[in-house]
Amino acid sequence: MSNVKVLPLLEPDAVAACCPPLNERPMSAEEAEVASKMFRALGDPVRLRLFSAVASHEGGEACVCDISDVGVSQPTVSHHLKKLKEAGLLSSERRGTWVYYRVEPSVLAAMGALLAGAAETA
Repeated sequence: MSNVKVLPLLEPDAVAACCPPLNERPMSAEEAEVASKMFRALGDPVRLRLFSAVASHEGGEACVCDISDVGVSQPTVSHHLKKLKEAGLLSSERRGTWVYYRVEPSVLAAMGALLAGAAETA
């Protein structure tokens, strides 16, 4: 018996952005806090590599055992993954002794929407 779950695809309109596109209107203090937390977490090169490794991994999720080769020790990898989770960029699930990470689809959509408007006017 398989434990494979089929996840529904999100429609682009069904994803709530964290913040308005940068060129739409000024951000509120709360919106700026949410966006800055995400971008601050990605401001570290190791975190950005880990985030990219998870986002680009086959199946949309990655075991920590498959992404830990980023040039730092395992405890440091765990620290950076924790920071990415706290920023709302990753979610995780423990399966036996391993932890699997995935990028929340709404995160990529929200970050893309935040920057897309500014890119269109540039």
